[in-house]
Amino acid sequence: MAETSTQGTGIIEALSLVPKAEGRQSMKDFKSDQEVRWCPGCGDYAILAAVQGFMPELGLAKENIVFVSGIGCSSRFPYYMNTYGMHSIHGRAPAIATGLASSRRDLSVWVVTGDGDALSIGGNHLIHALRRNVNLKILLFNNRIYGLTKGQYSPTSEVGKITKSTPMGSLDAPFNPVSLAIGAEASFVARTVDSDRKHLTEVLRQASAHQGTALIEIYQNCNIFNDGAFDALKDKQRAEEAVIRLEHGKPIRFGADLAKGVVRDPATGDLKVVAVTPDNEDQVLVHDAHAESPTTAFALSRLADPDTLHHTPIGVLRSVDRPVYDTQMADQLDHAIEQHGKGDLAALLAGGDTWTVVG
Repeated sequence: MAETSTQGTGIIEALSLVPKAEGRQSMKDFKSDQEVRWCPGCGDYAILAAVQGFMPELGLAKENIVFVSGIGCSSRFPYYMNTYGMHSIHGRAPAIATGLASSRRDLSVWVVTGDGDALSIGGNHLIHALRRNVNLKILLFNNRIYGLTKGQYSPTSEVGKITKSTPMGSLDAPFNPVSLAIGAEASFVARTVDSDRKHLTEVLRQASAHQGTALIEIYQNCNIFNDGAFDALKDKQRAEEAVIRLEHGKPIRFGADLAKGVVRDPATGDLKVVAVTPDNEDQVLVHDAHAESPTTAFALSRLADPDTLHHTPIGVLRSVDRPVYDTQMADQLDHAIEQHGKGDLAALLAGGDTWTVVG
């Protein structure tokens, strides 16, 4: 693969220097020769198919796409993508991907992680990638359980969850990954569901176009250890009353005949769900994913009941422009070279404070 110099250019310009895919690509081009080894019926299959089907839209050569994962069921993902990839260290995928994205800005770098990998041992790595706004796309599979290690409760399991590690019920208050990401000043935050391929693909499309870190929480069913965790969002009748589909620039309404809406409580400032009437219709919020303040996006993320998943927003909650870490770092390096010339690594290692060790 020919070397490309990308310092001093924006991400879009950097990617434009990369040879595009020769000829038209299809989903088949992104399937590896590895046997997919997840439990039959696992939601990961649906996510894999959606991602493989979406990849041709990037128009990039497979050699310029990288998937980095941590540890867990979801982290088998790189084996099944016919791109470059790395099955890395437990919780450290965002850190490894940050190094790659910062040093090779001509690559499209994707992180695949799970609720245990990302939010337990990997919590710090995740929030720092988000606050730095590195040019990464993070797919966080949330099945609210530890699947690979056989069904212990995870950082997203609901209070009272009975598992092998909590036989009397979990006492931990769960993380809300979307709230966590917005609180970490993530510039792009979205939520979708494994079985809704059309919605999942649209969210992937918007995330890939975003400059900076994009986090997508994907509700994913573990049919072995936590089957049916998201049935409220998948059953057609129940989902109509439970799912709030967010679309930028449109009123936040849902339910049968869009009879329900989200308004701001004038007394508390919180958001709440109401039955829409002629008297309050003009109070229904219009979704603004590009609002500079994260306040409303955070409030939307808190609507969902963690036990019943009633009133769960899906779609892009926040998408704003922020300086991108790798671009800023490249600009700093260019400025340093202009001011001081290229450095001498050998002189740096041998200079300054050195010691002579006498035997």
